[in-house]
Amino acid sequence: MLATAPPATSPDAPSATPRAKGRPREFCPDAALAAALGVFWARGYEGASMAELTEAMGITKPSLYAAFGNKEALFGRALDLYEREKLAYTREALEQRSARGVAEYLMRGAVANQCSADGPKGCMGVVSSTACGSEGEGVKAEIIKRRASTRNALVARFRRAHREGDLQPHVDPEALTAYLFAILQGMAVQAGSGAARDELERVVETSLMVWPSR
Repeated sequence: MLATAPPATSPDAPSATPRAKGRPREFCPDAALAAALGVFWARGYEGASMAELTEAMGITKPSLYAAFGNKEALFGRALDLYEREKLAYTREALEQRSARGVAEYLMRGAVANQCSADGPKGCMGVVSSTACGSEGEGVKAEIIKRRASTRNALVARFRRAHREGDLQPHVDPEALTAYLFAILQGMAVQAGSGAARDELERVVETSLMVWPSR
């Protein structure tokens, strides 16, 4: 069968298929989320404006809302990515053979993460939770909940070390966990304030010198 030619149209005739207007630009959700993570990590939740986020992600506000929900939902997704990619060392630390090894792995991993040339300085969770006002109450509560989960896992690991005789008898696993968290959060604040990596490494070395191993 022969194809029929389309009917002739005059130059002034309107187009049969008008161009679509307002079509959102296609983007890679993974790349956009990684860009949002960088903004939240550097600026904190409340410090990150929607203008900064959309510019870094290369999308419009409607596209952001359609793909990720509101700002708080986007932060939650970014925090998931941060924990998955940047905080893998916290899970690996629990597998170390001694309580001292757990603490050292955590502290050195924190220094490497907080002073990396591949991202902002400091800790995303600490930056966001310490500078939250009324707008960020939900975010702060979520960070505290996640932190509590890590704290509970550490307490359980140190209790095991206590039972195995790896820690001195008088050591309280919960107090030891709180002490370690204070060191980790303090280093995060210092890193965010511009402390050099070698300064934080000295904090790690000093902490290990006084660690209450058996």
